[in-house]
Amino acid sequence: MFEILMLLCFGFAWPTSIYKSYTSRSSEGKSVIFLYVVILGYLAGIVHKIINDPDFVIAFYAINAVMVFIDLMLYYRNKKLFNTKEKALESNA
Repeated sequence: MFEILMLLCFGFAWPTSIYKSYTSRSSEGKSVIFLYVVILGYLAGIVHKIINDPDFVIAFYAINAVMVFIDLMLYYRNKKLFNTKEKALESNA
């Protein structure tokens, strides 16, 4: 019960983070290392559940991991957009 509550609480934060990453088109303020660590944590939780206590809670870990992965991909998209913009500004100077 508490494990599900924890995953739900964490899970509610990711859609907001994804939305902000998507609309801001900026990777500023994001820690790519943090995103990788969180994904690693969710994957470790999935492996633990598979080995020791397989049940439906795995789905909550997987959903959260997918949301963090989406945010990670948006980080790289936004970084690429920034670099492209910087190169365009440099070439116009």
